[in-house]
Amino acid sequence: MVIEAKITSLPDHTQLPCEDGTFVKNFQEHPQSILLTDSIQPRLQQIHPDGQYCIGQDCGIYWRVTQPPERGAEAPDWFYVPNVPPTLNGELRRSYVLYQEFIPPLIVLEFVSGNGEEERDKTPYDGKFWIYENVIRPAYYGIYEEKKASVEVYELVAGKYQRMQPNIRGHYSIAPLGVELGIWQGYYLNANLPWLRWWNNDGILLPTGDERAEAEHQRAEQAEQENARLREKLRSLGIDPDAV
Repeated sequence: MVIEAKITSLPDHTQLPCEDGTFVKNFQEHPQSILLTDSIQPRLQQIHPDGQYCIGQDCGIYWRVTQPPERGAEAPDWFYVPNVPPTLNGELRRSYVLYQEFIPPLIVLEFVSGNGEEERDKTPYDGKFWIYENVIRPAYYGIYEEKKASVEVYELVAGKYQRMQPNIRGHYSIAPLGVELGIWQGYYLNANLPWLRWWNNDGILLPTGDERAEAEHQRAEQAEQENARLREKLRSLGIDPDAV
């Protein structure tokens, strides 16, 4: 009973800061997060038909109680937590409070803006790498460097991160999601860059909503052209296609 009272008295996502007053580090972070979320949503909806999952984009994961509160949080550029509600008490999450919900993210991704030291820092209780490995403990931790057109992925094995080796396509298998993660050089939101993207296990790129709509539009156009060709063929044979 005492433990329950202590837990419920801790601040929740509505009481904890959802921003620290800093601005986004570079222009690419926001579109990169959108690209990851947009393209994987259909897959997550298959995995979670009940809708019980959440995605965080540059928002806090609170892992300890501190003063000021934000010192007890890490804010990954992108992360996914399975089997938790996307809203709490009818409102969108402002942060993810690990010390209340206990379910760790399955995957955390950091986008390097500097030289990558911050994302690889193993200083106990302070370094990002140490906190992810020892406290937040996502099964997968990815460090994406746009300047190097690269991503390195770590998998939590026996309580320690082991750097994964890419497959023959240069991708990293995220087995619980049935997807691969890798670098795609292409044009997205007015920029041609080496973007971080998802593929399925057959190496087929997971499309964004716009890409899915464009593919459907092209299929419809092809069907219309084929229909017109067949109608013309029937007319050449003296057959009224409208009478068939």
